[in-house]
Amino acid sequence: MVHLADVVTPIDHLALIGNFLPRKCGLATYTTDTFTALKGRFPDLDIDIYAMDDHPGRYEYPPEVTRSIPDQDRSAYLDAAREIEASGAQAIWLQHEYGIFGGVAGEHILALLDRVSLPVIVTLHTILEKPDADQRRVMEGLLQRASRVVVMAERGREILERVYGASGRSIVMIPHGVPDRDFVQPDSLKPRFGWEGRKVVLTFGLLAPGKGIEVMIEALPKIVAAHPETLYTVLGATHPNLVAYEGEKYRDGLKALAEKLGVSDNIQFIDAFLEHDELIDYLQAADIYATPYLNPAQITSGTLSYAVGVGKAVVSTPYVHATEILADGHGVLVDFSDSDAFAREIIALLGNDRNRTRLQERAYARGRTMIWPRLAEVAMREIAGMVAAKPRRLHGSSTSFTPLTPDFAAVERMSDSTGMLQHSIYSVPDRRHGYCIDDNARALMLVSQMPDMDEVQRDKWMTIYASFVQYAWNPEARRFRNFMNFDRTWCEDTGSEDSNGRTLWALGVTARDAQSSKHRDWAVRMFDMTASITMELGSPRAHGFAMLGAAAMLDAHPGHALSKQILARYGDELCALLEVARRPEWEWFEIVLAYDNARLPEALIRAGIALDRPEFVKCGLTTLDWIVGKQTSPEGRFRAVGSESFGRVYAEPLQFDQQPLEAQATIDACHAAYLASDDLRWVEEAGKAYRWYLGANDLDLPLATSQDGGCFDGLMPTGLNRNQGAESILALQMANCTISGLAKRTESVAGPHSAVA
Repeated sequence: MVHLADVVTPIDHLALIGNFLPRKCGLATYTTDTFTALKGRFPDLDIDIYAMDDHPGRYEYPPEVTRSIPDQDRSAYLDAAREIEASGAQAIWLQHEYGIFGGVAGEHILALLDRVSLPVIVTLHTILEKPDADQRRVMEGLLQRASRVVVMAERGREILERVYGASGRSIVMIPHGVPDRDFVQPDSLKPRFGWEGRKVVLTFGLLAPGKGIEVMIEALPKIVAAHPETLYTVLGATHPNLVAYEGEKYRDGLKALAEKLGVSDNIQFIDAFLEHDELIDYLQAADIYATPYLNPAQITSGTLSYAVGVGKAVVSTPYVHATEILADGHGVLVDFSDSDAFAREIIALLGNDRNRTRLQERAYARGRTMIWPRLAEVAMREIAGMVAAKPRRLHGSSTSFTPLTPDFAAVERMSDSTGMLQHSIYSVPDRRHGYCIDDNARALMLVSQMPDMDEVQRDKWMTIYASFVQYAWNPEARRFRNFMNFDRTWCEDTGSEDSNGRTLWALGVTARDAQSSKHRDWAVRMFDMTASITMELGSPRAHGFAMLGAAAMLDAHPGHALSKQILARYGDELCALLEVARRPEWEWFEIVLAYDNARLPEALIRAGIALDRPEFVKCGLTTLDWIVGKQTSPEGRFRAVGSESFGRVYAEPLQFDQQPLEAQATIDACHAAYLASDDLRWVEEAGKAYRWYLGANDLDLPLATSQDGGCFDGLMPTGLNRNQGAESILALQMANCTISGLAKRTESVAGPHSAVA
């Protein structure tokens, strides 16, 4: 017995994903055999099994199965990812086959892998040499994510490198496992199956077209003429998917062919999905194993591996796996669909006991190199190696980060004469997705607040972003549009409530902070013309955004009647929402968490300051304290509420995906809290959220690219989302402006070593 201490890096916990018995398919058998071999060879290893389920509720899985994953339910993949991430497993071993995962070409499994940080080893059971576009996309996604890729034939390695551009360094060849059985003479087991006095040729596996059974039946008349005692046994149930589609049409057709050829007495159909040990007994009792498969590209055949493993004389068509495993005289190969060749070779083997026994012994010797325990050891060494190679995270000091100077370069990179483009591929703007008012409203606020900006440049970009906002107003619908195509055509007549609220916010900030009176005057007019739409909006966040705009407008124009009305009405409404949703452990306005969470307490705090309503400030500070607590990791760092948390009722926030918008909202809310309370604790919390951009986060990876003002789109379990969209860049630069202003405001109080530094 091999112990875990004997491998390169001790591994004590593994997640195994694939089909699992009692589901009836070859992959379920393989995954189950893998589990059994690992537990037999490494008894101290904890293995969590995640079984793919094509018929939820049908299978009675054994207690070893941690959970089943309904294959068409994408949310179940994400739930499983969260469970794996929290389980303490050190690595994932995935069994991949087309058709067992949901989504186009099985793409749902990529969603699971994207949500876990563990290293992944993938065993590929099918490798397509001519994939369609979706199959290629999914396979390339797997190859990019996997630390190791297991193939069961050297041809698989060659296809991966040539067709998919895979790195040979990550590919390891581990043949299909086989049972560890003694070599026995078939005649000793034949009485158990009623085969006394018969020469038995066996084919087993799920029955389906493509297995070539009809080729063997067509060979039977000649074989029977030479050896009348021959029995061809076809062992296996019809594939469940085929039964669901056409019943037993294929099996009935094979029986009719045997009847037509006059060999019905020499063929036996055993319609069953047998337990592992009984299946091997049948195989050992046969004299010859035949695989007349029709697909030349078949890279893996578990049935062929089992036949070689127990020492069968094999006659097979030359598909990829057979060509490799039967090479050098370990079996007999005949052409595809050549029933005469099958007849000739089987007649020769049945007529010469000495030659048949020699072939059996050579096959058995090769099979000893493929027994499951040996392959379990090889796989565990590969897994240990990839775990050892995983970078370790070194948590540094949370106070050693210097704030960045606001930098307009990346914003300008993402902008043109129309406005700011939404998305990018890495740092290059992606014109396919056009523009949105959300980003252009944010950009308008940024340019209003950007310190030390060249005034000519400021005037240019203020005008461009203001023009976008102005053109977005649809007077007939009395709403701002949101999404615009790259050709400047609108995608809609009205934008979302949140985008309308965010636009009002930008107008209020521009009316207060724009450096030029012409832009301030324009913003006041637009706000006065449009802000009454707030009364028709229903979203709490839309109200919160509009409140922020109204508070800014009151700063610029004390006594502004509509702004006072917006702040009072929706301040009261937010407090009322809190009373309804509040629980002892839940101090929040809604029963779920979503995006831009800290904007709601910020809106209340700023409304309380503007209207001299202490109850608004108190409610805002209480809820901000609560959400800041939810956004703090066990190490005391800022942890943005992950986007996968959105919509989960009264649930703790999930860790990923973390987005820059959340850190910026928290910084702004803490700034408002400091203005309302003079409590330096809020300065420290703002600094903590700001340092998230610089690398004080769960992955110890900076999102800010300080050399050009850019910002990556978020933290995924596997690392950075390296795209740099408008929202992320703007979030960083607006955070730079806020933290810079806060540092100046607090320096006289806290000294030059302020908590925001």
